[in-house]
Amino acid sequence: MISLANRHLLQPFVAWKADSPHLKHLRTLERTQFDSLDVIRERQFAALRDVVRHAEQTVPYYRDRWSLAGVRADSLRTLDDLARFPVLTKSDIRTNADRLRSEAYRGEVLYPKTTSGSTGVPLTVHWDEESKAWKRACTLRSDQWSGWQFGTRVARLWGHGTADRGGWKARLRRFFVDRESFLNTLGIDRRRLRGFADHLRRRPPGLLFGHAHSLYLFAAFVRKHCRGTISPDGVISAAMTLHDWQRGVIEEAFGQPVTNRYGCEEVSLIACECEEHRGLHLNSDSVYCEVVPDNRLSGGPKAGRLLVTDLTNRAMPLIRYQVGDVVIPSERTCPCGRGLPLIESVVGREADYVLTPTGALISGISLTDHFATEIRGASQVQIVQEKLTFLRLRMVPGEGFGPDSHQQIETLVRNTFGPQMRYEVELVDAIPQESSGKYRFCVSPVATAYLRSLAP
Repeated sequence: MISLANRHLLQPFVAWKADSPHLKHLRTLERTQFDSLDVIRERQFAALRDVVRHAEQTVPYYRDRWSLAGVRADSLRTLDDLARFPVLTKSDIRTNADRLRSEAYRGEVLYPKTTSGSTGVPLTVHWDEESKAWKRACTLRSDQWSGWQFGTRVARLWGHGTADRGGWKARLRRFFVDRESFLNTLGIDRRRLRGFADHLRRRPPGLLFGHAHSLYLFAAFVRKHCRGTISPDGVISAAMTLHDWQRGVIEEAFGQPVTNRYGCEEVSLIACECEEHRGLHLNSDSVYCEVVPDNRLSGGPKAGRLLVTDLTNRAMPLIRYQVGDVVIPSERTCPCGRGLPLIESVVGREADYVLTPTGALISGISLTDHFATEIRGASQVQIVQEKLTFLRLRMVPGEGFGPDSHQQIETLVRNTFGPQMRYEVELVDAIPQESSGKYRFCVSPVATAYLRSLAP
């Protein structure tokens, strides 16, 4: 009854109060997901043409860059014509952030999304209000593919401080409206795992959501100590590669198939598995994706670099944005009946845990918030755990990197990993790229060996 009241009364009231159209968008998306691929492609092309025109008219960076490249908005006559436009890189965004902002949105309230992602390169993208609402609706739609019902409780295994952000109003909203509880993945130990398991037995979640490694670690604990006591309606893995050996442990512990989801902070949801779990449906209502083949990449002959165009964000359009990930495309249709196209998998996306000398596990994704965004002048960072008590911190120094940065590093290492952890800062011109084409923010054979030992 509480879930029904939340879904049909409280959520619509809060959306109305905030003047947010995300629930109206959700109803539209639930209906149009079963349109044919041809209809979806037509809708994508119309949206793509609109955002390209808007970018040419109001975004200085695109106006100048496209002029030099000899293309204009009216050059886009088919989806294939988009390949003539220049690629946008993370470096382009960081260097030209202000010139990528639309002149039409100067003075408007925008929503910054600051991320270093798994590449360790910090950057900020701004969303407009309408884009934010649309992206939220797209995410809610895919969340329900897992078996979760909108309005039921959500348990999140996520980065530091999430549950404590904002004032008392934000906390009340998380408790009563969003119905969320959190396990901080920055420093998982047996005590925290047991406490979270006890909490979820008292307040059963409809959805269990988290990093692949965090879900795996929690599942291994539950399987060993309290098997069969936590049974969510859905489980969603996000933010990093979900390995088959992890999937098996998670599904055994919670009795539900894992829904693998893929996205990034810059554009939000990119692709997600449906209830069939045979590839990931692209979020074609919000992004247009291109896969550029590259035979040098691992992952098979069809693997390619992913370029994403955000179809909804007018405040800071991202057009042919090179996310930094490698995917395997698919020509299959899904038996679920949705017309949304598929990708087979995402390859080359990984962020390891670090195992501390005291036995705690620190999520590489959570570490990103600290090391890549809080060290002054750090253009790019890679953490390599070579031994249980030794870290190699590779840094690409940028403007402002100096003695204060080294002091920040020392404080972060001590506070995060404890006094037993030694480290060495290695200043480099660039972080080495893996054969997959991906830059890994955090590499720890030590933690990986430990995590693998938990698998059957």
